[in-house]
Amino acid sequence: MSFDKIPILDLSLAADPSTKEGFLEELRHALLEVGFLYLRNVGIPEELVEGVVREGKGFFELDEGEKLKIEMKNAPSFLGYSRLDAEITAHTTDHREQIDLSTDHPIPTPGQPLYYNLLSPNQWPSATHLPNFKTVYSDYITRMGTISIYFTSLIAEAIGLPSTAFNKYFAKDQQHKLKIVKYPDLQELGIGGDGKEGQGVGPHKDSMFTSYLLQVTNHRGLQVQNMSGHWIDCPPIPGTLVVAIGQGMEALTQGVCMSTTHRVLSPAPGTGARFSVPFFQGVSLDAEFDELNDLDNGGGVGRVPAEIREMRRKIVERNGGRLDDVEFTFSGGGGSKTLGEATLKNRAKSHPDVGERWYPEILAEIRRKQQLGREEAEAEKVVEEGKPGSGGSGRAVKT
Repeated sequence: MSFDKIPILDLSLAADPSTKEGFLEELRHALLEVGFLYLRNVGIPEELVEGVVREGKGFFELDEGEKLKIEMKNAPSFLGYSRLDAEITAHTTDHREQIDLSTDHPIPTPGQPLYYNLLSPNQWPSATHLPNFKTVYSDYITRMGTISIYFTSLIAEAIGLPSTAFNKYFAKDQQHKLKIVKYPDLQELGIGGDGKEGQGVGPHKDSMFTSYLLQVTNHRGLQVQNMSGHWIDCPPIPGTLVVAIGQGMEALTQGVCMSTTHRVLSPAPGTGARFSVPFFQGVSLDAEFDELNDLDNGGGVGRVPAEIREMRRKIVERNGGRLDDVEFTFSGGGGSKTLGEATLKNRAKSHPDVGERWYPEILAEIRRKQQLGREEAEAEKVVEEGKPGSGGSGRAVKT
C-alpha cells in the first residue's frame, strides 16, 4: 500500500551521534517511499521566521503600482513580482500572486552564457515602504542555503553514498531561490461554489535537488500524490518546513530518491488568502546532463549501493508500479546541454510574459513543440478511435 501520510523528522537528531543512525533510517524511508517530509528543528531563529512572515505579508499589502515597479518582466532574470494569474503550470493558469527572490549576484558580463541572466541582482521592494524586507530575506536565503546543503549531505549518507557526493554540483557562490506566495480564496477569485476547485498551482515536480516550504497560514491546500495516484493532504504543522525531493535528486540517485508530484488548491470561499514561502535549493547552472548520467566514467554522484536500489525496486513492486500525473523530464534535459539552458527554457515556459519580452526565440520554439505535441496526440486519438471495436467507424486512417 502506498503512503497515506507525510512523515515528520527532527533534524536536531542528525547532529547527535547517538541518534543520527535512527534519523538516517527515518530519512531513508521518506526518500524511498514518499519523496516528501516535514522537518522540525531546522535551526532558523524564531524571530527570523516571524520577520519572514511579517515582511512577506507586508509586501502584498503594498498598492499595485508599487509592486509593479519590480514586476518580473522588467528584467531577464525571472526575478521580481508576478501579478495574479501570470504563471502557468500543467498548461493551466495558477491562481497566485508572488515575488521571486534569489541569492544576489552581479549583472552578467558580455560573453557569458545566456542562462547566466538567471544569476542577477534581485528586484527588491522599496526600502521606503518595507525598510527591513531586504535584510530579513537576505538572511533567510543565506541560512536556508547552508541548511539545504547540510541536509543534502544527510540524504547522501541515508542512501549509502559519501556525505560529500553532491558537493561538486554546488557553485562557490551558489544561487538559491525563494518565492513569497499569496493564494486568494475562491470567493476573491470569483470562482463559484458547488465543490469547484481552483488551481493555486497545478500538479508538478520540483526541478532540482530539494525544496523547503514554510506554510505561513493554517489553510489546507498542499497535496501530495502517492504511488497509487491518490492525493494526500499535507496540512501546516507549526514549527516545521515541508521538504520536497526534486527531479534532479531522483535522476542523480538512479531513481532511488522519489520526486513526488504535488499541487496546491485555492482556499475555500471566505477563508481568506493562503500564504507560503517555498525555498528552492540551487544547483550549478553549468552542470552538464552528459556528465550527470555518465556513471561509468566518474560522472554523477556515483552508483547507489545495490541493496538500496533493491529496496526501492521492492517498494515500487509492492505498490503495483507507480501512477503519476507528471512526466519525469529532468534526466534528458529536453535537448539542452546544461542545467542552465534547461532552466531558462522552463522559466520561459512558466512565465510567457517574460519570455515574450526577453527570450522570444526560445518561447517560439517551446510553443512550436507544444503545438506539435498536441497535433501528435490528436492524431493518435483519431487512430485509436478508428480501430475496430473502439466505438469508432473502423475506417483506416492515414497518419
